[in-house]
Amino acid sequence: MKNKNLLFTVQAAMIAAIYVVLTLIFAPISFGEIQVRIAEALTILPLFTPAAIPGLFIGCLIGNIVGGAVLPDIIFGSLATLIGAVGTYFLRNKTPYLAPLPPIIANILIVPYVLRLAYGVNLPIPFMMMTVGVGEVISCFGLGLIVYFALRKYRDVIFTPHFN
Repeated sequence: MKNKNLLFTVQAAMIAAIYVVLTLIFAPISFGEIQVRIAEALTILPLFTPAAIPGLFIGCLIGNIVGGAVLPDIIFGSLATLIGAVGTYFLRNKTPYLAPLPPIIANILIVPYVLRLAYGVNLPIPFMMMTVGVGEVISCFGLGLIVYFALRKYRDVIFTPHFN
């Protein structure tokens, strides 16, 4: 039991670290009203392990803090990723093509209001929903499905405990 908890914690921490690194490396396109957060491709990982849920949330939280986001963005942007990750986890037994939908929808519904209320971006909410949505589609569908198909054949090696 102790080894399973350790594995869960290590997987969550590694996913969080990768999320933070990707957010910061691609910082110029990770924030703002027109954004393609490359790290959101990792929101496909709850299909492989439930450890991805806290990993993505913590990674987004830290990425937003270190990336200079304001408090409402840190809170609500991270919650959008958490909601998306949970939604993806619930779709783990369905076709992988549905898995990107929860993070896309969560971010479309939350991030434009954060941009308006926290940053004072004076663009129409539907326009920001579109720009955030396009970025999420690129990250979650485009890149996320590439990640899924690349990892799928190694899922038992990467995400299944192998203790001696």
